[in-house]
Amino acid sequence: MSYDVAALRAQFPALAAGTAHFDGPGGSQTPAVVAQAVADAMTSPIANRGSVTEAEKHADGIVLRARAAMADLLDADPRGIVFGRSTTALLFDLARTLAGTWGPGDEVVVTRLDHDANIRPWVLAAESVGATVRWLDFDPDTTELDDVATVLSPRTRLVAVTGASNLVGTRPPVRAIADAAHAVGAVTVVDGVHLTSHAAISVAELGADVYACSPYKFCGPHLGVLAARPELLEELRPAKLLPSSDAVPERFELGTLPYELLAGTTAAVDFLAGICGSTADRRAALVETMGAIEAHEDPLRARLEAGLAELPGVVVRSRAAHRTPTLLLQLDRPADAYRYLADRRVNAPASSFYALEASRRLGLGDTGGLRVGLAPYTCAEDVERLLAGLRDFLQL
Repeated sequence: MSYDVAALRAQFPALAAGTAHFDGPGGSQTPAVVAQAVADAMTSPIANRGSVTEAEKHADGIVLRARAAMADLLDADPRGIVFGRSTTALLFDLARTLAGTWGPGDEVVVTRLDHDANIRPWVLAAESVGATVRWLDFDPDTTELDDVATVLSPRTRLVAVTGASNLVGTRPPVRAIADAAHAVGAVTVVDGVHLTSHAAISVAELGADVYACSPYKFCGPHLGVLAARPELLEELRPAKLLPSSDAVPERFELGTLPYELLAGTTAAVDFLAGICGSTADRRAALVETMGAIEAHEDPLRARLEAGLAELPGVVVRSRAAHRTPTLLLQLDRPADAYRYLADRRVNAPASSFYALEASRRLGLGDTGGLRVGLAPYTCAEDVERLLAGLRDFLQL
């Protein structure tokens, strides 16, 4: 089945307003079927999970279907799928729990390429127990990570690394990093929030012990998801309420889950699976769809990069050999450019987007630059509108 971007766009009510959205790295637009799934869950009989009343069984089914859907999307074990308020909240909870197994002399590795959600929880957790934080740097010219071997030791307990930078799109060699971490006995935590929107994911193939993502980046609702090795979760004892379940993964989910958002998450996964055809084998359909999305986004990125190269005063800081279609633009007055484009109904925000360490390493301070992110619903006309808007702004 061919990739029909016009038919795809028709399924997103927000796009009818005529705005060109390059703000997908901060959160995608939502298809109607996902919104309907959320509404249906909220307006049908529902209660806390159980097996007696229909309302209880309905809630339980929503949770189990959402775990299965995320397991298919990430090629992970549904027994390791944990839901939470956000990826940031989940990583803070996980960091506090893991820190209980660390002590003085132990080491934790974080990178300057990551979103702060995969840095600060580990830094604070390490500080709380007297562990040492070691930083993996990146080359600001190429935006490629340095060799992880330079920061590993027999005392390394955890390596936190991004699957793809939300600021510049760099996709580090996660499997090689995970293998090196495992060789010294360390746990690997991968922030896949940005990557999951742009590539087929296999947590096992990446070698991640924990993989984090957020459905609202791939057409779903606002919540966070961890896909972890069930064996790892079984070893950990998080702080929890006494009467709450001690089963895995439930022991890591604090309080009642947002059933309506889980229903929307399943709908988002099914939506993605259905873009390129049959969903009889959901995992296979998802792999096909994500390949088609990459094939759709790559030529748009090439056109965008070619157009940007013609604009004086614009420097593209996204230069890694392997990256997502997300470009960070360095130019004078990025915040003014953001507002100017917004007035033309082109959404391309300016910030450091919580990737403070990366922005500072690039010499952009906390201000950052103008970020342009492509999405499955981006079309050629959107790209031309963005280029025209930037061209006009630079002539002011």
